[in-house]
Amino acid sequence: MVERSFRKAEVVGPTPTIGFMNIDEKYDSLQKLLKGFGKIVVAYSGGVDSTFLLKAAVDALGAENVLACIGVSASLARSQYDQAVENAKIIGAEITEIRLDEVADADYSANKADRCFHCKSHLYKLLVELAGQKGCDKVICGSNFDDKDDFRPGNRAAQVFGIGAPLMDAELTKADIRELSRRAQLPTADLPASPCLASRMSYGLEITEQRLKQIEDAEDFLKQLGFVEFRVRHHDTIARIEVNAGDIERIAAEPVRSEVAEKLKSLGFKFVTVDLQGFRSGSLNTQLSEEQKRRSLDFR
Repeated sequence: MVERSFRKAEVVGPTPTIGFMNIDEKYDSLQKLLKGFGKIVVAYSGGVDSTFLLKAAVDALGAENVLACIGVSASLARSQYDQAVENAKIIGAEITEIRLDEVADADYSANKADRCFHCKSHLYKLLVELAGQKGCDKVICGSNFDDKDDFRPGNRAAQVFGIGAPLMDAELTKADIRELSRRAQLPTADLPASPCLASRMSYGLEITEQRLKQIEDAEDFLKQLGFVEFRVRHHDTIARIEVNAGDIERIAAEPVRSEVAEKLKSLGFKFVTVDLQGFRSGSLNTQLSEEQKRRSLDFR
């Protein structure tokens, strides 16, 4: 196992701050929160936030008191799964899998504004049960302080099932987490965000395993072509590709243009488009009205 720790002396320039705490104070706060949990289950995806949380938890509690648990389903890309397993090995954490079948839930597959609530509810219910079986005191997730201001129906599920969010409680932002991940030499420090495949599907379009596979295969192809930060948005017969503004010219020029069109059509899309606005995280949420968002976040 490779030992990597957080070294405050490595910070160059001003220490990032938010509110009344700087990044080192936030990390100290996180460690105190984690030490107060005892033995824990970490809802783990292998992304930036959950990988950092897993590392911090192992540092605070010892690997013997931390179980990383990843939910495996059609909405998790194979490449992301492989990355998650490798990251857990680097950290020295035990990892276990839970098989999910959220597509079989009509409330989830209907793909309405509250889709994420139903998805996370399936996961968190099973994690709470697992924690009881393993003698763990708490289940925690990687929601960060920035998520408070984002449209996150999954946060509602976390509260329903009593899932802890120590990164959020310690006021650690995504920028803070990336900086602390660099100090710990985690491979996820500069990894682009990669939410589940279902987040690429236009609201109201039924979620099926076949459609999720279309998205996964399309995005794997773009990765092979060297694109780093992008999305393939699924609008039934239309694939809408978002790449960074600086990559629009490349994807629209030959021979890449023809290669992409041919590949995505072979996957079942009838039309292949490039969004001239470029990559925007959560762009499909613009389909939702404020009333739809409010209802999906309502606890009553």
